[in-house]
Amino acid sequence: MKLEEFAQQIRRRRDIVFFTGAGISTESGVPDFRSPGGIWTRFSPVYYSDFLDSEAERIRYWKMKRETHDLYKNVQPNIGHYSIAAFEKRGQLLGLITQNVDGLHGLAGVSPEKMVELHGTDRKVSCLSCVKEFDPAPIYETIKDNFTPPLCDDCGGLLKPATVSFGQPMPPAAMKRAQGWSEAAGVFIVVGSSLVVQPAASFPVIAKQSGAMLAVINRDPTPLDALADYAYKGAIGEFFKELNPLLLDG
Repeated sequence: MKLEEFAQQIRRRRDIVFFTGAGISTESGVPDFRSPGGIWTRFSPVYYSDFLDSEAERIRYWKMKRETHDLYKNVQPNIGHYSIAAFEKRGQLLGLITQNVDGLHGLAGVSPEKMVELHGTDRKVSCLSCVKEFDPAPIYETIKDNFTPPLCDDCGGLLKPATVSFGQPMPPAAMKRAQGWSEAAGVFIVVGSSLVVQPAASFPVIAKQSGAMLAVINRDPTPLDALADYAYKGAIGEFFKELNPLLLDG
């Protein structure tokens, strides 16, 4: 299927689900933490159980997250994020499922009710006891060379960036919502995901098995390319530069 035909098939659909991964945000300058030199190659993971049990591990975790906060605070959405937001404005977006924690889809204008952040967001800090949410910036200002891990000012519970850590259960409500959208999608479009991280990578399969047209847009090959009705290999920004004008025709 050529891009023109794909655009024609989705132009008036109102049941489109997007599924996004790190590849859509690298073009905004957000590093892929799995790549050489990325944070995950320099820090061993802090598992959720260790975060709960060990102050030393909480300190190590907060130091790692301070680095990601410094990376995120100045990045801005790119054409990919804004293009997906435009699908919502046109009434075509059933839902957006993202693996990203950078918050760029929200900054681009996708509304919370249309978005599931499967792995949480680095744009918030939350209390593990009373679930009160905090603006992260003032908290990260306290993360200096010698610091005590922050606690909730309401209940004294442990504070943690609102992301899903290794060994931490996936949020049931988010998973249920994402599954529902995958089952209901008429078109399911993967953008910038390697489709290797489970259980998230199962959603495109669920959509395809439920009758959706599956598109995979990614710079590198993915395990689901052979399953896709349409596949685009290249930069995400270039894809949307080519697609967007075609959606306005007719």
